[in-house]
Amino acid sequence: MRSVEILGVRLDDVTLQETIDTLDGFIQSGQPHLIATTNTEFVMAAQRDLEYRRLLNSADLSIPDGVGLIWGLRVLGKPIRKHVRGTDTVERLMALAAQKGYSVFLLGAAEGVAAMAAERLKARHPGLKIAGTYAGSPDPRFDDAIVEMIRKAGPVDILLVAYGAPAQEKWIARNMSRMNVPVAIGVGGVFDFFSGRVKRAPTLIRNLELEWLYRLWQQPWRWRRQLALPRFALCVLRLKVGSIVAGKKVFTE
Repeated sequence: MRSVEILGVRLDDVTLQETIDTLDGFIQSGQPHLIATTNTEFVMAAQRDLEYRRLLNSADLSIPDGVGLIWGLRVLGKPIRKHVRGTDTVERLMALAAQKGYSVFLLGAAEGVAAMAAERLKARHPGLKIAGTYAGSPDPRFDDAIVEMIRKAGPVDILLVAYGAPAQEKWIARNMSRMNVPVAIGVGGVFDFFSGRVKRAPTLIRNLELEWLYRLWQQPWRWRRQLALPRFALCVLRLKVGSIVAGKKVFTE
């Protein structure tokens, strides 16, 4: 598949359907795969954390989950086709899992949230197999116990990890080879939506690409995290101006 790079971080140019088809193929392969739902916060974290940048760039699939990324790539002359939201991806993946009999484990979020999310997902997708749920912790000291829990719940085909970035991707990278799980995805705050704790933006607002603003209105404490957006925009504009200046210099010479 075609990939692009922005501020040193790789993104795959995929549609939602291509994403689901790719994940289906990963599951059928039986081999472990790390999937990142990459957004502007991921990219900005990767500017400071080179280990995290390497991890994102080595992910088996890096989904463009952020309207800021779409804007930035257009500004830099590297447009991609679609904004593939992580929440939509997981919802469609759960429908596929129910259809094909794939089993799912939900890991992370606050105590009890994963279990609530699992119940609502099963109600929306009859036949969905939930192998287990657990809040756990991204602290490496608890890795062995969590991995053992997932192995005992197996076979698990899809692992959803909601520890927030970069902790969730680092947790997957540390442990994926020990779990025998074909698809492991860092899903951030998706369990909050699925459990009903946080209301998702109406379709019209999502279509206007203002879901981030709707969530900020519901959860004002997220404003510090949203500071990644203007920092990202500034980095992109600096890069664009730099390329224009460099181009003019080469032309005049």
